[in-house]
Amino acid sequence: MRNPRKTRSTTATAAGTGAVLVLLSACGSGQGEPGSVKSTVASSPGATEAETASPGAGSGPSAAGKLGVRTSGALGKVVTDSEGRTLYRFDDDAARPSNSTCDGGCAKMWPPVLARGVRAARGMDPSLLGEVTRTDGSHQLTLDGWPLYRFAEDTAPGRAKGHGVGGTWFAAAPDGTKAGAPATAPAEPLPALSTRDDAKLGEIVRDAKGRTLYRFTKDRASSTNSACAGSCLKKWKPAKTLEKAALKNAKDIDPKLVAAYQRPDGGGVQLTIDGWPLYWFTGDLKPGDTNGQGVGGTWFAIRKNGNLAK
Repeated sequence: MRNPRKTRSTTATAAGTGAVLVLLSACGSGQGEPGSVKSTVASSPGATEAETASPGAGSGPSAAGKLGVRTSGALGKVVTDSEGRTLYRFDDDAARPSNSTCDGGCAKMWPPVLARGVRAARGMDPSLLGEVTRTDGSHQLTLDGWPLYRFAEDTAPGRAKGHGVGGTWFAAAPDGTKAGAPATAPAEPLPALSTRDDAKLGEIVRDAKGRTLYRFTKDRASSTNSACAGSCLKKWKPAKTLEKAALKNAKDIDPKLVAAYQRPDGGGVQLTIDGWPLYWFTGDLKPGDTNGQGVGGTWFAIRKNGNLAK
């Protein structure tokens, strides 16, 4: 940004010039404008690197500017950033209270939308806009409580390749709900657990969303503890079930081998096969992906009898 005022001296120090640029950036943050999200982090000395990223950066977190609403024949009304790029919400996040769970490699594929200087689109209720503090201290934009993201593979405005990915990512409608119907939803609901034939791995287990399920070789069968805890859980999510009846809804898998246990870390109920805890991998972007296979020499897809698929 070029300072519109003429300086009194052409020998200003680099530090002084930097201070002027920071001041101008803060003044252009959009605070106080109708429909803008209130945030002072971007203009504060302690602002994170993510929050000082330039708007429109497709490879990392950035603000969205003035939001827009695009009408898609398949999805209906979809929220976009100022460049026309589709914004998404993630089913594994939470809205009450707001919580963002996409970090690390996930955030590289799904860059968070920063709350700095964002304004509501015409006709959108600005009270639905808010923010949530991420683990890196940056402030992420929320819509009706749901954290918003872009998709790295949407390489041009108007695209929505991320809709339906993994059965958990959906374009956001102006009221914060999911836009349209899931693009990759199966014609018929899958059982809580079932198997499929993978071209490389053979018969492996998947969950109700079609995600490949994995075993961690550092776990122990029939153990009441999972060796995957803390930062491990950012990439490897415990396979869960919300209903006891779902334990019996396992196609091609002996129901006697399927059980669930309560994680001691407050992570809820985790499914097991033959005593082995099951996980899905955040690096699997769509149903049928097996990007977690062999990671670290400790993660492998699982067969219906509980054995490793390798």
